[in-house]
Amino acid sequence: MGQTITEKIFSEHVGKEVFAGEIIRSSIDMVIGNDITTPISIKAFEESGVEKLANPDGFSIVLDHFIPAKDIASANQARISRDFAVKHDLKYFFDEKDMGIEHALLPEKGLVLPGDVIIGADSHTCTHGALGAFSTGMGSTDLAFAMITGGNWFKVPESIKVVFTGKPQKFVTGKDLILEIIRKIGVDGALYKTLEFTGDTIAHLTMDDRFSLCNMAIEAGAKSGIVAVDNITREFLDGRAKANDGLRATPKEHFSDDDASYCQVIEIDVASLEPVIAYPFLPENGHPLSQAVKDNIKVDQVFVGSCTNGRLSDLKIASEMLKGQKIAKHTRMIVTPGTQQILREANHLGYIDILVDAGAVVSNPTCGACLGGYMGILGDNEVCISTTNRNFVGRMGSRTSKVYLSNSAVAAASAISGYITDPASL
Repeated sequence: MGQTITEKIFSEHVGKEVFAGEIIRSSIDMVIGNDITTPISIKAFEESGVEKLANPDGFSIVLDHFIPAKDIASANQARISRDFAVKHDLKYFFDEKDMGIEHALLPEKGLVLPGDVIIGADSHTCTHGALGAFSTGMGSTDLAFAMITGGNWFKVPESIKVVFTGKPQKFVTGKDLILEIIRKIGVDGALYKTLEFTGDTIAHLTMDDRFSLCNMAIEAGAKSGIVAVDNITREFLDGRAKANDGLRATPKEHFSDDDASYCQVIEIDVASLEPVIAYPFLPENGHPLSQAVKDNIKVDQVFVGSCTNGRLSDLKIASEMLKGQKIAKHTRMIVTPGTQQILREANHLGYIDILVDAGAVVSNPTCGACLGGYMGILGDNEVCISTTNRNFVGRMGSRTSKVYLSNSAVAAASAISGYITDPASL
């Protein structure tokens, strides 16, 4: 009987063939914590009486949600992780000196790899499936269990095969593909399933597109999202190896068998797809961009950033849209690079000057505005078009505010007009 990528990854980690539905105990290659969730894990770890991490080089902490600290409470939260990192001499601890949003930073550092089993105390840990890994979010106590034992319990998920066909039109990105999937199946359409992304369209998607695609698998209820390794993946990893004096480990490539079993197959014609806008108050509330333009939606704030769309390509397209332009008088724009390295490269390439000249605010890397934390909170009745991943009631601030989700080109174009705008019209 054939196996899916997910079944093969778990089989290798367990040491025997396993299939969807089986309850297994698997080793874990990388455990990821952040400034919000890790203190709870640390407390549970220390209360267990265990003195050493089971796999110190397979544990990373990234301070990203409220860093630099926005208030005393967040400063104290960060201090707990800092003290733990010093005590255990953590190799992969990332603070303000080398900061970034965890799901942008770890791939950049070559720490998440094909064939890995990865868990993180953050729901968007599924991002790393773009590299051909099984990667999923868990709770803080699950994280503590992995810190203590080096593994965890899983139910091997069934897989939904998503087949994309056709070449995307200009301004259609990985973000639009995942918004279209969520529009089709809903926010609970893939509960505890792996969304396995396949089809000839994949060859047209950059790694940044793939990260966006897998990042929002959780918004359909999925346990994980995954893309098989190809030459685009390998080229990305080669670049990471050169930038970081090697990768964390040797990548292990897995591919689904032709006779693998899927619980569902979804086919999407990408060639006919236009950019998708998710209206409030769920990511499943997707509409074609042309409809949003007709609806004449005025925006108070534009946000480009997050673990979904805060990468260099996002800043590039935003700067291309805004070059020689000015942001509408009634609109403000906030740009948050995903990592310090992205900020550095964007500055070197001139993107930052273009954005600032247009009237945008460029912040340090942080989750910040995405979760309504700081650096761009919405006031009462304000409207934001955002490249983030969630738009439920109160997500980015006031419970009376509204968030529309889009790709970076649409967001930047909308900043110029002050209304949701088709970038092709500029």
